[in-house]
Amino acid sequence: MNKIKISAVAYTNTKAFIYGIKHSDIINKIDLSLDIPSDCAAKVISGEVDMGLMPVAAIPLVPNANIVADYCIGSDGAVNSVFIFSDVPVESIKTLRLDSHSRTSNNLAKVLLKFYWKQDVEFTTDTTAKTDAIVLIGDRTFGRKNDFAFVYDMGQEWKNFTGLPFMYAAWVANKEIPKEFKNEFNAALKLGLDHRQDVLRELPRTDNFDLEDYLYHKLQFEVTDDRKKALNRFLYYIGELEKEKV
Repeated sequence: MNKIKISAVAYTNTKAFIYGIKHSDIINKIDLSLDIPSDCAAKVISGEVDMGLMPVAAIPLVPNANIVADYCIGSDGAVNSVFIFSDVPVESIKTLRLDSHSRTSNNLAKVLLKFYWKQDVEFTTDTTAKTDAIVLIGDRTFGRKNDFAFVYDMGQEWKNFTGLPFMYAAWVANKEIPKEFKNEFNAALKLGLDHRQDVLRELPRTDNFDLEDYLYHKLQFEVTDDRKKALNRFLYYIGELEKEKV
């Protein structure tokens, strides 16, 4: 059997998954690359890999997209690594710089600003531009909440808006994956989650950031019915934003 090509994200929030994969026999059946979320999505969309842990906002762009695992990157409320950091309160945000690493977080910011906060905001990806606020995700946010006047955890704000949890990234394939492989892959992911203490011991410490709380409480990893409902709601809102561009 040809090895299944997989792209995964190299952030702390995926370390348990990577641990489980590397400590299971499945590592011998795959070609694994570690990427930032946007590159992971691009590889799945283009067919460079067969499946990946990719930002959910990019799922509609994947040919034959299907979620192939029972586990994801999610939260139910605050996630503590997906933020709008701002110099002004949200009702005064007029310009916002997006994060080049993740399509999902950028779209989540746009959805919240438009449909929850009812703000008309100008967006840019220019890293040199001075804006009222920025989107920042992942490990680069650790310990930085005190650096900004206003901090909006988008997991919490989505919960406030919809009453639902959120799914940031899912294991998505662009082709049919054998059921036997999916079962073995799920077992590897579960193994990693069961060994989060081992993962924690290997992680570098960050000032003003509780890694144990992050891995055990802020992050949630199960693909639940409510999380699927949230995904559908999120993709609906993205579609509404796209219509406005036409």
